[in-house]
Amino acid sequence: MSTAAPYAIPAWLVVLDGKDLTDRIKPRLLDLTLTEARGGEADQLDLRIHDHDGRMALPKRGVELSVEIGWADAGRVKKGTFRVDEVEHSGAPDVITIRARSADLTHPLRTRRERSWHQVTLGDVVRNLAGEHGLQARIAPALASVTIAHLDQTGESDVNLLSRLGQRYDAVATVKAGSLLFMPIGSGTTANGTPLPAALITRRDGDSHRYSLADRDTYSGVRAYWNNKPGANRKSVLVGDSGNAKRLRETYNSEVEAKEHAKAAWQRIQRGAATMAYTLALGRADLYPEQKLRLRDFKPEIDDTAWLIAKATHNITGSGGFTTQLELETDAGGG
Repeated sequence: MSTAAPYAIPAWLVVLDGKDLTDRIKPRLLDLTLTEARGGEADQLDLRIHDHDGRMALPKRGVELSVEIGWADAGRVKKGTFRVDEVEHSGAPDVITIRARSADLTHPLRTRRERSWHQVTLGDVVRNLAGEHGLQARIAPALASVTIAHLDQTGESDVNLLSRLGQRYDAVATVKAGSLLFMPIGSGTTANGTPLPAALITRRDGDSHRYSLADRDTYSGVRAYWNNKPGANRKSVLVGDSGNAKRLRETYNSEVEAKEHAKAAWQRIQRGAATMAYTLALGRADLYPEQKLRLRDFKPEIDDTAWLIAKATHNITGSGGFTTQLELETDAGGG
């Protein structure tokens, strides 16, 4: 997708339960905001619409919205389907606010459950969860073969369980486009496993930025503790160096589990060494979380860093503006 020209016109489409409402909403639109997250939270769509004449009906909760955004001269990008879960009417002047979240995160996924797994692989768990909800499992082979000696789901929803497993293995664990996706953070793939193209953004593409560099020597590694017998002395494992290692609070049930959590925490620390918030004056609907990114024409420290998109927020206004806000973190894999 080519960068839009300064005179380009934002293009968007909103379909409510199969009915195209774009033309009806367009003269009333205050703003459309789409927030795309990497995992652990649903993508969110917010619509704010003028209702000065009282002629707009309030949508019912639970109805589905599908959305496309882009530029008139470059085409629109499909951004998925969302389910309305909040509706607000305020005034004066009267405004309708509609909030919708990823339609893939259905009620059964949020229902609390009680069960356990014994001597399984991570792939077994993910495929089991996907099958129960009519989803296609997309799990990286390296993660699929990981052995799990014991896993409890106690008063916990499947969504929370996935989030917890994502933390444990430093993975994207989310449901999008009819797939249950479980991939290492930084793998740079879509829900169907297709590699996302690396993006290049220059200083002239932006409107504002904020770069932050943490002291890389704050932590030298991560130490995690484990104890497989009640009352026994705790043992520890170390990932990285011992000089100033971060200590995880929880005591795990095995050395393997402790090491998995320590490794994931260390990878998160490395990714957080440098962060970047960047607003594109001309929005880019083709940018997604987990996409690898390079920046140019900034300071050498910024240009030399391999970046990863952690969150993308697209905003289209009724006055004709379209911007994209990116939250970037260091790509620990090197880009």
